[in-house]
Amino acid sequence: MTTATEVVHDADEVLLGFTRALRAAGVGVTQDRAQQFLDAVALLGASEEGTRAAGRATLCAGPEDLLRHDQVFAAWFDHRTGLPRPRPAPPATTTYSELPLTDGPDSPGGADEADTDVVRAMASDAEVLRHRDVAALSAAERARLNALFATLRPRAPHRRSARQRSWHRGDVDAARTLRASLRRMGEPAEVVHRRRATRPRRVVLLVDVSGSMSGYADALLRLAHRFTQAAPGTVETFTLGTRLTHVTRALRLRDTERALVAAGDTVPDWSGGTRLGENLQTFLTRWGRRGMARGAVVVIFSDGWERGDTTLLAEQVERLGRVAHRLVWVNPHRGKAGYEPVQQGVVAVLPYLDDFVAGHSLATYAEVVEVVAGA
Repeated sequence: MTTATEVVHDADEVLLGFTRALRAAGVGVTQDRAQQFLDAVALLGASEEGTRAAGRATLCAGPEDLLRHDQVFAAWFDHRTGLPRPRPAPPATTTYSELPLTDGPDSPGGADEADTDVVRAMASDAEVLRHRDVAALSAAERARLNALFATLRPRAPHRRSARQRSWHRGDVDAARTLRASLRRMGEPAEVVHRRRATRPRRVVLLVDVSGSMSGYADALLRLAHRFTQAAPGTVETFTLGTRLTHVTRALRLRDTERALVAAGDTVPDWSGGTRLGENLQTFLTRWGRRGMARGAVVVIFSDGWERGDTTLLAEQVERLGRVAHRLVWVNPHRGKAGYEPVQQGVVAVLPYLDDFVAGHSLATYAEVVEVVAGA
């Protein structure tokens, strides 16, 4: 075997190539798991045993992934050819209702009512899943929740334009009414009305991908992808960590999984530290001055754990609030029982926010969608 220390390429590049090959073979390797894999290899050493143990511990979600991991591991580090084919999709399973049935299958209408109970139980499971904390889900539950993201329907907020457009009611458009009358040789014509036109308002999403937000970062980028696909010309997305990264181009890919992989490859500081104040200052200096944030709805997804100066964070949030149309802060701990906004970062920015909402479940993400649409 060729160990990671003997290859001529950069070691991290080779290891990340292995995670991509594993993902192509059907193992659900997320960006978080890939980062944990790199950290584990750095800790254990890039020997054959260390790399294999790190991969089995961090990249495999269950026992069924271990065999495929070992196959890809041998193929990648020995020859890098002959990778196993993608794992076929598991056969569809039916979830049977555990609800008590009042009628047997032989009673009139019994079969139809049993089917109805099954559908009702599946809908109930989905509703329960919508309210679960995404950071506490198992791999199977997270896969089911990912499919439910398609039910979110983000809508771009609108602003009034200076331009006028014809409408069936409103102010009288004297010029058009007069021109219509002249075309009739001065005879009275239909009165034309007008009203102010509307245009989509820009939405800027700032997603904290630091270590304290690692359980929510994947779901938040899926939400950002839904926003981007709904209004690709008016939504901009950045990630916040130890640096600011623009990921809008990656999220414009139509396929969700490809978009998240592309975004993950773009972000160099996934699950790292947090410098919210410095990131917001960079955003305002480099992007806000160009008008991206001016008049926009700005949404910050973060738990407010700031390692830097909270005074700087408060100053930058105040600046951002002055140029933005509305400033929304989404905190994954906001909707949990017993939560108190006592973190220094949260305390520093609360006076400058228009909305401070929860963001830990699919149900709360639906509320965020409504807040943005109504801004």
